[in-house]
Amino acid sequence: MWPTQPYMAQVKGILWDNDGVLVNTEHLFYESNRELFAENGIELTPKHFFDWFLTENFGAWHLLHDKGYTQAETEALRDLRNQRYGARLHDESQLQNPGIEKVLARLSQRVPMGVVTGSKLEHFQLIHSKLDLRAYFDFVVTEEDTPESKPSPQPYLLGLEKLGISAENCLAIEDSPRGLQAARSAGIRCIVLRHPLMQDFGYDGAYQIADTPDQLLEIIEALL
Repeated sequence: MWPTQPYMAQVKGILWDNDGVLVNTEHLFYESNRELFAENGIELTPKHFFDWFLTENFGAWHLLHDKGYTQAETEALRDLRNQRYGARLHDESQLQNPGIEKVLARLSQRVPMGVVTGSKLEHFQLIHSKLDLRAYFDFVVTEEDTPESKPSPQPYLLGLEKLGISAENCLAIEDSPRGLQAARSAGIRCIVLRHPLMQDFGYDGAYQIADTPDQLLEIIEALL
């Protein structure tokens, strides 16, 4: 007698992270932050960026508070960081993750899909004004759409609502620890497309891990 296989609900929709999954922008965001903090006497290492931005999502603004910066001064520097990041996005010509459009083209014919990102709407629009990926998605959830961002489940819960499906019928595609936590907290199976900045992270709780878009497509098509 064959062993009983665990029940796996049918996949009826997919929610995608943007930065690090659809597009390669994490290094631009890191450089925008590193530059700004260096100008204010603070070294922001890749490890700091991973821990504070990609895992916990509270940034490094507490370091400015520790140096005596006021809330108004900190907010002004945050705005400056956003402007510089936007300028880098504008100047960069190769933002799209190589191989990802083939994946989207195949999957969009089979299930509805949306984007759930922690990016600001203005940055998302700037990125995708240069690309043709937006047509594969039915909607986008950005930073402004929920009171809390990842690792809170709120963005993914809104994504489920827009898809009109239950969490067990959904997949999330992420690259960061905070994204994985957000998806899992919403009850969604999460496949990690591993990013070079996070190559050595274990991603405990991920449904599966892929290192390339081709591997990702193979995993998802097996579920479909």
